[in-house]
Amino acid sequence: MKKQIITACLYTAITAVLLGIVYPLAITGISRLIFRDKADGQMLTRNGELIGSRIIGQPFTGPGYFHSRPSAAGTGYDAGASSGSNLGPSSKTLIDRVDGSVKSESNGGRAVPVDLVTASASGLDPDISPAAALYQVSRVARERHLTEERVSVLVQSNVQPRQFGLLGEPRVNVLQLNLALDSIR
Repeated sequence: MKKQIITACLYTAITAVLLGIVYPLAITGISRLIFRDKADGQMLTRNGELIGSRIIGQPFTGPGYFHSRPSAAGTGYDAGASSGSNLGPSSKTLIDRVDGSVKSESNGGRAVPVDLVTASASGLDPDISPAAALYQVSRVARERHLTEERVSVLVQSNVQPRQFGLLGEPRVNVLQLNLALDSIR
């Protein structure tokens, strides 16, 4: 019996070291070698300055920028507090927040795309639908003194298709779209 307990404890220790330390370090090392950009969080820099990440949403509130989805993560786009709001459809708090978002995004009486007024499940979604981006074209064009056609073309050129042609939905990364917008000043 004593020999079996010692053997079990040794196997547990060896397995914990291999699977809890060696394997994660090996996979992390391999990913940093092969997929460096992805392993580092897909960070975007301009002129050597860190601007943000392609995979974590950021707040854009100025009228001359495309706006992201609202965030329910902490104080807004806080990766350490990633979560949805867990508010149900009958929640007065949720209804008031969505109503406020609809009023702030209102654009000539047109229906506001749902992703401009509701948070994603993680609260960190960096993308909006092409419809949500196109909905904001007139405001952005007016504020930037550009034609709506030019801004629409910019949006269309930033639409990312479904992954492998069938997974997910077409989407627009808001940070990349706003960076492209800044480059046409």
